[in-house]
Amino acid sequence: MACFKPPSLSRYKDMIKKWKTMGLSFLIAGCLAMGCQATETQTEKSLVATADEMAKPEEVIDENMVPIYGDSINDGTYSVEVASSSSMFRIVECELTVKEGKMTAVMTMSGDGYLRLFMGTGEKAVEASEEDYIYYEEDSEGRQTYEVPVEALDMGIDCAAWSKKKEKWYDRTLVFRASSLPEEALKEEAFTTAKDLNLEDGTYQIEVKLEGGSGKTTVESPAVAQVKDGEMTAKIIFSSPYYDYVIIGDTKYEPVNTEGNSAFEIPVTALDWKIAVIADTVAMSTPHEIAYTLYFDSETIEKVEE
Repeated sequence: MACFKPPSLSRYKDMIKKWKTMGLSFLIAGCLAMGCQATETQTEKSLVATADEMAKPEEVIDENMVPIYGDSINDGTYSVEVASSSSMFRIVECELTVKEGKMTAVMTMSGDGYLRLFMGTGEKAVEASEEDYIYYEEDSEGRQTYEVPVEALDMGIDCAAWSKKKEKWYDRTLVFRASSLPEEALKEEAFTTAKDLNLEDGTYQIEVKLEGGSGKTTVESPAVAQVKDGEMTAKIIFSSPYYDYVIIGDTKYEPVNTEGNSAFEIPVTALDWKIAVIADTVAMSTPHEIAYTLYFDSETIEKVEE
């Protein structure tokens, strides 16, 4: 019967050395893998600008905004205003195209500091694939333009911009302003009219809110409104006597008073909608046109007994 012969001491040493080497190799491989993963994560984070690396963002989202989707807008191409949360990402022109409820916009930039955009956050941009990026094209004047999808107007939309100089993604928020659309662009269901409310002829009062400019100017609310044959007009009185005309659409309206705060009789073609108004003030050294919006709240309308 054969007897078990234990390995020699030198062989034991060789085996232990081999096991140590294998264990060390596994340990090193594991550390390298973890290190690579950590380095990759750190690199991804470094590709997105931090708040300290950006100017303080401007507030462009109004909590009272109601998103306007493409199915509420007639097909066509319209010039619209775009608010950006960063003064370093300024859109000087924008054309909105609506087709079968889908919206896209061609934004013309004020400069050429960015190479590509991603419609989302910078963190998502780092993870995205190349085909998800939007690259600029030059217009006839050599300006950078980007064609982007627009989910809705009057809604904050995330947009990351890749800085040519800093080589990082910078987070921006864009708002495509519905109030800058011409009234004929909107389908009737997008707003309320006096006819929709079946208002009889007579005098009414209705809450109205002015927005825009420096935010210091207001209008008297409620305003007095007149309804005749389903059409509404309202008397708007500014908190200043220094407005000499207002423009709505292509029509200019002169003051209806000569003393006190500036007052104007204007048509109210849309309730529950921000009506774009240009008001010219002479309070400064030279006359200056200021963009405002007027919002008439249909839920506050009340008949005035005569």
